[in-house]
Amino acid sequence: MKQVVQNYKSGELAVLDVPVPGCKPGGVLVRSAYSLISTGTELMKVSEAGMSMLGKARSRPDQVAKVVQSVATNGVPATYRKVMGKLDSYTPLGYSLCGVVEQVGSGIDDVKVGDLVACAGNEHALHAELNWVPKNLYAPVPDGLAPRHAAFGTVGSIAMQGVRRGEPQLGEVALVIGLGLIGQLVVQLLAASGVRVVGVDPDPVRCELAERLGAAACGDPASTAVEAAVAELTGGHGVDQVYLAAGGGSNQPVELAARLCRDRGRVVDIGKCRLDLPWNAYYEKELDVRFSRSYGPGRYDPEYELEGRDYPIGYVRWTERRNLACFLDLVARGSVDVEPLVSHIADFDDAVETYQRLKDGDLKAVAVLFRYPEQQEEAGEAEAPAVTVPTVTVPAVPRTGRASAPARPAEAPVRLAFVGAGNYATSMLLPHLAQREGVALSTVVTTTALSAANAKRKFGFAEATTDLDAVLGDKSIDAVFVVTRHSSHAELTRRALLAGKAVFVEKPLALTEDELAGVLAAVEESGNDRLQVGFNRRFAPLLQEAGKRFGTRTGPASLRYLVNAGRLQHGSWYLQQGTEGSRFAGEGGHFIDTASWLLQADPVSVYAVAASGNEDLQVVLRYPDGSTATISYVTTGSPGFPKETLDLVADGKVLRLDDFVRAAVYDSSRKRWVSSRLPKARDKGQNAELAAFVKAVRTGGPMPVPLESLVATTAATLAVQAGLAGGSPVTLARAR
Repeated sequence: MKQVVQNYKSGELAVLDVPVPGCKPGGVLVRSAYSLISTGTELMKVSEAGMSMLGKARSRPDQVAKVVQSVATNGVPATYRKVMGKLDSYTPLGYSLCGVVEQVGSGIDDVKVGDLVACAGNEHALHAELNWVPKNLYAPVPDGLAPRHAAFGTVGSIAMQGVRRGEPQLGEVALVIGLGLIGQLVVQLLAASGVRVVGVDPDPVRCELAERLGAAACGDPASTAVEAAVAELTGGHGVDQVYLAAGGGSNQPVELAARLCRDRGRVVDIGKCRLDLPWNAYYEKELDVRFSRSYGPGRYDPEYELEGRDYPIGYVRWTERRNLACFLDLVARGSVDVEPLVSHIADFDDAVETYQRLKDGDLKAVAVLFRYPEQQEEAGEAEAPAVTVPTVTVPAVPRTGRASAPARPAEAPVRLAFVGAGNYATSMLLPHLAQREGVALSTVVTTTALSAANAKRKFGFAEATTDLDAVLGDKSIDAVFVVTRHSSHAELTRRALLAGKAVFVEKPLALTEDELAGVLAAVEESGNDRLQVGFNRRFAPLLQEAGKRFGTRTGPASLRYLVNAGRLQHGSWYLQQGTEGSRFAGEGGHFIDTASWLLQADPVSVYAVAASGNEDLQVVLRYPDGSTATISYVTTGSPGFPKETLDLVADGKVLRLDDFVRAAVYDSSRKRWVSSRLPKARDKGQNAELAAFVKAVRTGGPMPVPLESLVATTAATLAVQAGLAGGSPVTLARAR
């Protein structure tokens, strides 16, 4: 079999042919599917191996002390031969992998041949095609968890043990110094625990990644932004705990920890950074300095690791094996997302080249995986042609320098023009506007003369035309409603913004990333950001009241949204996917916006799967604080069942919405609030949304929904299609 090795004396890296390890009792023989390169620990060893003998001695004073002691005991010649023999030997690399059980040793009854397991240990989870792994250093992989994600199990356990040592509590604020692989995982684990996190790293790319994965704020240690964020989040008291996940020879991390930690706070060392503690600073605050020992209790104990003697759970709740299993469970349930951390996937045969690229800086990465091609089919994965994480960019919203528009005379009506007068406009929007005081329906524009004439007659428009340019050039018109087919929304919105109009566009805002970018380019060019998309459900009175009854959250939430969309009639233009996009592209923004409004955040990743042979979708959205929203968009259900049902669960409370007719909130004391209305009184928020839009136009105040939220929801909707095409989660990357 093949294995990655290194000669510490010469620095040589190689993939060697070595004998297959035997399957001893008390363990299993595992054929690797993916193994993870630790870009911290392993690269440090690789870099040290390339140093001169003096450089090696300076980097490892602990080993020098052992040599000195050996000289005193055994003499110089014997010690020299011992040291040179050890240096001039091949040593293994690697300690975190996922693979398939190929052989089971005696005494093992929790796994069988063919099972997928995650493995740990710098002697048992090596970058090799086969490894023998003792019982307490592997854990079965939960169903549905991808092998490449399970390969993070060991580093995840290291991060988890560090977090456990910090003893975080709900509502606390933590500082994570160093946003490499371990630091990124610590950020997510803390966020999933209900802790607000501030990250520190000189690399802006890593800071941005940490913010996408749940950090409240991140910044360079030399900037004032980090201190300002800590002061704002803690009321000036300082963070409750600090996690040192940085390496290197600088003493800056421990000094920064003392400066930003509160009185009697906790400082946990996870990485291998310099620890010259400034005595006065740590003494005056009486800081509690703690160390985190690798994967957890059991590490370095041969009776635990090699002989399989477990610690009683009543005395040691979280051993290294239990930490490993717990981390795998969190990833499987979506509470931790490791996919955005995967910077590169390399074939195992290219291991030497990959290490060299990492060492030279040609490959900048948070996490790198080795892929063992012969195992992909057995591990349940197809060949992965791409080595980059699928991403949809959430464009940055241009800064126009104005949060509002000039106020209009109170007595002057808001003059509106409609572009499009189809079924939705005439049934859901115009009836509300035609009856509203202070509104003047100025002009309706359609592509056919008769439809314009019908809208003018029915709703009292002053003018009807097919000339869009005349409307956009009419300075008396304050706002334009775009209620046309989906394929024209972005272009009409762009033109109306450039004409200086406030714009209300029905969903979707855009069908492609280029269309969305075009709208934002118009905002930047014109300085006009007066835009609203018809996401009306967040304005529904029943949902608004239920949200108030539910109250604020302190922990992550789980939201389920079932949309019983039903089948379309033959001939519907919604079926023209080539030009008008998919049904979900046209309608899905409603449901994503509602979920984001209830969770008070924008999603950071999207995972979508479709049932074979129909348009039924399952869309899973992940949010910065660890909350998740699952949208089931189905077309094959019964027409007699309600169209929309929603459940929000968090903090011992449940919010239930039944098709905007009935809502209920249950709290932890089993008390409940219930409200219902007649089906004919179903109100999905259009009237309240229009009122808010007209008010913003009349007063010049902010638009009802921030433009950043409209853009984030549109990008998430686009990511659904990208996810369906790629078959994997899609990261929503915020552009700067």
